[in-house]
Amino acid sequence: MERRHESLATPWAAGVAGVVFAVLMAAAIVLVRIALPDGTGADNPTVDAGQRSAVRTALELLPFAGIAFLWFMGALREQGGESEDRFFSTVFLGSGLVFVATLFGAAAAAGTVLDESQQHPPFGRHFVYVLLTTYALRMAAVFIITTSTIGRRRGVLPRPLVAIGYLAGLALLVVGANVPWSELVFPAWALLLSVNILRSRRPARTQPAASA
Repeated sequence: MERRHESLATPWAAGVAGVVFAVLMAAAIVLVRIALPDGTGADNPTVDAGQRSAVRTALELLPFAGIAFLWFMGALREQGGESEDRFFSTVFLGSGLVFVATLFGAAAAAGTVLDESQQHPPFGRHFVYVLLTTYALRMAAVFIITTSTIGRRRGVLPRPLVAIGYLAGLALLVVGANVPWSELVFPAWALLLSVNILRSRRPARTQPAASA
């Protein structure tokens, strides 16, 4: 009975964790985009107090977004079971872990750069921007494509959501951050996937021990 209850609760945990990640990640991206519209601030080396406050708030949200994503990824992997193809399972796990590592690295570097003197050129901000948009978004694209492929092969994702996943992954893989606000594609996809999980898998009521 405990095994069955745990397996039924896994999709619910994945859906909730995905929603939390999507909300926190989107909020951090919006704050950074509003504070630094050009991404690196190369045209304006100085950053005023309001911009610093917005970026600091975004940096405080990113660790919690990364933790929620790890929970989301783990619940999805548990839902996939042991019968999943090892190749896709390895790519799924690797891309998710590299994304979180890159996200945390960019956040730590951004926190250090934010405390530097305003007279310094914005090389550090450019490094953070490239690390987040070039590498983290590419790993997010691989994660989206792999998850969509696993969902299609197992038949657990509807075809429209699979098609949206492939389009979102290819967009992040090819376009990257060349298009403003394209970073929101990943949390938007995670939110759609999480809502689909929550709608299709409701938490089961615990049955009495005697009936089990």
